[in-house]
Amino acid sequence: MIAYETRLGKIELSQQYLSKLIGHEVTSCFGVVGMVPKDSRQKIFKKFSKNDPLDTGIKVIGNADSIVVELHIMVTYGMNINAIAASITEKVKYIVEEATKIKVEKVIVKIDGITE
Repeated sequence: MIAYETRLGKIELSQQYLSKLIGHEVTSCFGVVGMVPKDSRQKIFKKFSKNDPLDTGIKVIGNADSIVVELHIMVTYGMNINAIAASITEKVKYIVEEATKIKVEKVIVKIDGITE
C-alpha cells in the first residue's frame, strides 16, 4: 500500500490497483501475448482461475515518491523484443504518472516466453 498526504486528505493506493492499471496497459501493447505468473502463488491461482487476471506477473516496489515496476510477459515470435520493451516502458511510465502522480523510476521487462 502506498499512502501520501495532499491538501485535501490522505490518498492510499493498493498494490492491486497499481498492478491492474499496469497490466491493462501492458497487455494492450502490440506483440505482447499475455502476462506470465511471477511466483508459485500466481501459478497455482492461474490453474484454478478461468480467466487471466490483469495483475499476474507484475511486481511493484516503492513508496509515494517513486516506484520500480517488474513485469513478466510472453511475446509473439518474430517480434522485435527491444521495441516491445521500449513501448511497454513508455506506456507504463506515462499511465502511472498520469493516474497517480507517482514517478516511475524503472521498469524491468522480463521475457518469460515466446509463442507463435
